[in-house]
Amino acid sequence: MAIAWVFPGQGSQKLGMAAGVLELPGARERFAEASALLGRDLLAICAGEAAGDLSDLNDTRNTQPALFVIESLLVDGLRAQGRTADLVAGHSLGELVALYAAGVFDANTGLQLMKIRSELMAAAGGGAMTAVMGFDRAELDQLVAATEGVVIANDNSDAQVVLSGTPEAVSAVSGTLKCKRAIPLAVSGAFHSPFMQQAADAFASQLEAVPFADALIPVLSNTDPTPETRGAALKDRLRSQMVTGVRWRETMQRFSADGITTAVEIGPGNVLSGLIKRGCDGVSPSQIASAADLGL
Repeated sequence: MAIAWVFPGQGSQKLGMAAGVLELPGARERFAEASALLGRDLLAICAGEAAGDLSDLNDTRNTQPALFVIESLLVDGLRAQGRTADLVAGHSLGELVALYAAGVFDANTGLQLMKIRSELMAAAGGGAMTAVMGFDRAELDQLVAATEGVVIANDNSDAQVVLSGTPEAVSAVSGTLKCKRAIPLAVSGAFHSPFMQQAADAFASQLEAVPFADALIPVLSNTDPTPETRGAALKDRLRSQMVTGVRWRETMQRFSADGITTAVEIGPGNVLSGLIKRGCDGVSPSQIASAADLGL
């Protein structure tokens, strides 16, 4: 049996999600470390008990570090039980957790990178994103190619993508495309599009000084969903992640090609599990979101 660990990104967060991991060893210490780094009480934010500026869990500057803390603690719990994976992959910010799970960097480095990434993305406002479901792929590709200022940011499956770009261009494509549903997302910017270039350049410069070890487990990156273990190559892939699409449909195809039989979604929610169940034949999804799911 071959196993993949997959890590969700923004959209999976929910109030109260930290309660289920607080019993794990080192949980309160990691939340305290994150809070000291951010300058605000991340555990209180996760519980919906914070007040004042930057107290909303759905603010990307809180969402990204919070998901990293929770998902990395669950990874530690799996490691403590002697469990491992044959492949790892993460959706958007989940890629950084995948790199942590593969031993590319430690938790402190991951937190610092997540803080920088989230702040840069929050500052790069002015765009829009819309999820579209149930469409003809050829028609979608033709409309995107013919419309300036819009790209496919998240290619999640054959039946679901997220468009990103200027509000006008995103609205034009989603309004013209024959689809079952088009849902505008509550985001502050055109994530995973060329409009994030300035943020991506700033993040890339910060990455220069960060050592990336060779991965202990092959990583499928958002920008290139082929197995990679070389630290330098994984850093190169991460540099361009903000301005390129999340190629999750191809990631799932890779699971099938590489003989993965079980994909374990590590973190809150079941978004990735749903995509895998509907779009990845022969792969059974499961979820680990709390200490109880680890049998603790």
